[in-house]
Amino acid sequence: MAILIGVFGSAIGSFLNVVIYRLPLKISVVSPPSACGSCGSRIRPWDNVPVLSWLLLRGRCRDCRTRISFRYPIVELGTAVFFGVVAAWLLTGQSASDPATASSLIATGLTLFALLYLAAVSVALGMIDLETHTLPNRIVLPAYPIAAVLLGAASLLTGEPGRLFGAVAGGLILFGLYLLMALAYPAGMGMGDVKLAGLLGLYLGWFGWGQFAVGAFSAFLLGGLFALALLATRRANRKSGIPFGPWMLAGAWLGIFYGEQIATGYLSLFGLV
Repeated sequence: MAILIGVFGSAIGSFLNVVIYRLPLKISVVSPPSACGSCGSRIRPWDNVPVLSWLLLRGRCRDCRTRISFRYPIVELGTAVFFGVVAAWLLTGQSASDPATASSLIATGLTLFALLYLAAVSVALGMIDLETHTLPNRIVLPAYPIAAVLLGAASLLTGEPGRLFGAVAGGLILFGLYLLMALAYPAGMGMGDVKLAGLLGLYLGWFGWGQFAVGAFSAFLLGGLFALALLATRRANRKSGIPFGPWMLAGAWLGIFYGEQIATGYLSLFGLV
């Protein structure tokens, strides 16, 4: 199942390449059809197979032989691996802990869709923020109702309505914290980060408070380590703007995957669990 979902992820990655390129330019992601940026030739269907077509074409346009960015197969392959890992993590955990009732299977499917949607959003936002230092509302804002419906339905089907409270509380808390930081230091935190924080808080709060704490803290830890590395290698200075969105997303996924274990291990050091 994870392999099949990974293959599906490669196709999603192909579409995400379009989103990453066109959305910052405010161009429709559905029309016109994909074409070479140099000669304008439309991409043939057999030249649009994720990863494989790029390899067969040796990274060049079939018509004008202009180089095709290495980013395209990397996004496709990365999304495929991302989807496969998410599916393997969720399905392995669910099969080991929950009875295979109809409601639990549907709930697992809804949770999987919610996580795969966040994975796709993460790839698109991470790449766009790295290239343009923006987190487009057209990606972030629609994710709120989609995540709320999928995770909310999964909570009700498994008889865990308390998770809804955790999701709402997590979203509000993380949104509020980032908003305070943005108001206190506008040069260091943008409103795009604030809106993304609310979405990530919703997911983290739904999974649990251990996941929430680790996911929220990890964003600053990872971002800080990256900034220190840039300063140490003189690739940036104290006034350089560093996109924070990718580290928010990486921290959130660390919290989702390992937050419970990390939080439990940390608390055990003080004899609290």
